[in-house]
Amino acid sequence: MSNTAEQASAPLIPAPPAEDRQPISLDALEAFEHVIRNRRSVRRFRPDPIPDAVIERVLQAALWAPSPHGTQPWRFAVLTKEPTKERLADAMAASWRHNLEMDGQPEDVIQGRLDGSRRRLLEAPVLVVICLYAADLDHYPDPDRAAAEGTMAVQSLGACVQNLLLAAYAQGIDAGWMCAPLFCPEIVVDALHLDPALSPHALIAMGNAAADPKRRPRRPLDTLVVFDDRRE
Repeated sequence: MSNTAEQASAPLIPAPPAEDRQPISLDALEAFEHVIRNRRSVRRFRPDPIPDAVIERVLQAALWAPSPHGTQPWRFAVLTKEPTKERLADAMAASWRHNLEMDGQPEDVIQGRLDGSRRRLLEAPVLVVICLYAADLDHYPDPDRAAAEGTMAVQSLGACVQNLLLAAYAQGIDAGWMCAPLFCPEIVVDALHLDPALSPHALIAMGNAAADPKRRPRRPLDTLVVFDDRRE
C-alpha cells in the first residue's frame, strides 16, 4: 500500500441508492443502541489476530462518515506487524517522556506511564493511525473561513473515528482511541514514512480485550441540554 496521501485515481464507491426513509425495526434500533452504549475504551489486549475481513469492514464503515463537501479528509495507516509497531512506539517514546517531564512527573511515574503506553501499542493486534489530509479542502483567502474549513475537517475526522469504533464493537472487537499522535505528528509521519502532507491525529488500538476497562458514568441528559424551545 502506498504511503502517499493522494492515491492514483480509482472508481468511487457508489452511495446507496436513494430510497424512502423508513424507521428501522425496533430490534435493529435496540441493537444499534446497545453498540453505542456498550462500546468501551480498552487498553489491554489479547494477542489473538484480527481477520483481514474485519479490519476492512471497520475501515469501510469509517469512510462513510460525513465530511466537508464530501472531501473525506482522512487517510489511514494500518499496522499489524511487530517491527512496525515497535518502530512507532520507539519513535514516540521521546515525545511522551518530554511531555511527562514538562508536567513535573517523578521518574518512576514517567517510566511506568511510558511502559504502559508502549505495551498498549505492542499488545494490540492492529493499530490504525488516522491522519488529516487537508489538500482537498476548500481554500479561502480570509483567515476566518480558512479556520472554519479546518475545524470542519477535524470534526469530520472525529465522526470517522466514531464510525470505526462502533463498527469494531459491532463485530466483537474492542478498541481504544489514543490522541498521542497530536503531540508528535512529524515523528509519526517520519516513523511510518508517510507523506508529509498528512497530519496524524488519532491512533486506534484494536483487538480482543484482555481486561475490562473502567467505564466513566455519563452526565444526565437534562444537565447537558442548554437550550430547548420545546420547553418555552
